[in-house]
Amino acid sequence: MLTHALIGDEGRTIELGWENGTRARFHAMWLRDNALDDKTRSAGNGQRLITILDVPADTRIGAALIKPGALELTFVPEGKTVSFPAEWLGAHAYDRVELRKGGWTSDAVERWTRATMQNSVPRAGYAAASHDRQTLREWLSAVRRFGFAVMDGLPAESGALCKVSDLFGYIRETNYGRWFEVRAEVNPSNLAYTNLGLQAHTDNPYRDPVPTLQILSCIENTVDGGESSVVDGFAVAEALQTENPEGFRLLSSYPARFEYAGSSGVRLQAKRPMIELGPDGELICIRFNNRSLAPTVDVPFAEMGKYYAAYRRFAELIEDPRFEVTFKLEAGQAFIVDNTRVMHARKAFSGTGKRWLQGCYADKDGLLSTLAAIEHGFREAAE
Repeated sequence: MLTHALIGDEGRTIELGWENGTRARFHAMWLRDNALDDKTRSAGNGQRLITILDVPADTRIGAALIKPGALELTFVPEGKTVSFPAEWLGAHAYDRVELRKGGWTSDAVERWTRATMQNSVPRAGYAAASHDRQTLREWLSAVRRFGFAVMDGLPAESGALCKVSDLFGYIRETNYGRWFEVRAEVNPSNLAYTNLGLQAHTDNPYRDPVPTLQILSCIENTVDGGESSVVDGFAVAEALQTENPEGFRLLSSYPARFEYAGSSGVRLQAKRPMIELGPDGELICIRFNNRSLAPTVDVPFAEMGKYYAAYRRFAELIEDPRFEVTFKLEAGQAFIVDNTRVMHARKAFSGTGKRWLQGCYADKDGLLSTLAAIEHGFREAAE
């Protein structure tokens, strides 16, 4: 409930107060541009129906009236009256004094280590997830929160990984095809197709945009070894920032270069930091793949030595068992990773037996959209 609304600066701003003591200021232009009426936004999909040029440059607040659970504002010179829910205003307040340190993550993200995750790997059964919205909601929410999850009960057959992507979105096809095989080959074009161990890495950092999700599905696994492991890149970045703030700054300020030219007619290149921050300092992406790293040429000479020291330490932390969660995929199991956050690896395996996995890429916006729609439906049902 709002307690007061004080118009200031000749109607260009307004200060609001809530019963819990919270206060926030808003600009008249911001409020008019974000009005919720059906002439400003579509009632069906919420999309904006006006442009900024449709809002008078001299927009001011002519009157403000507090109503139960809402604030009614009249804008001049339009003479337009709009109602804003008090809860909506509180959720969208931008009048904040605290400055967050670079490297912060949203409340929906929980960083983890081996100690907190090894015995509580998030998982769901395919049959339940495909028929029960609550089960699917919990599984998708785990991917959003932890950056990975396991799915059990898939058919041990080629293409079964599509059943996972169909739960929330679409496969992102690449030069590797709609999906790709992960098993030992003669003269392989990629180290993933050998029985060698693979260092923890994110996939395809040479693409821009990078595939944001990867799914790996097991069809057969009778080898000795070959366990899968995952590492929370956000947790590792936090550890680096804590012990070496300057190293964190270097890896998040200067771009690394990645490239791939392993197939005929394909040459992919991208230039992005290993630790990527958004404009407001939010940690949004980890790119780490030693096999795809090209020469680093975008760091000044005076900082290159410190940059390499930070890169080495980052790699050491990624290899630190404290951050590694390990599990062995059996036939009919799959796991999904947020490829902008969680690195995955594979232990070496013997030459006897068979290990056949298939992998594909998908996009996180589809997963988050499906999750948001499910959560919205649950909220509506509860009202």
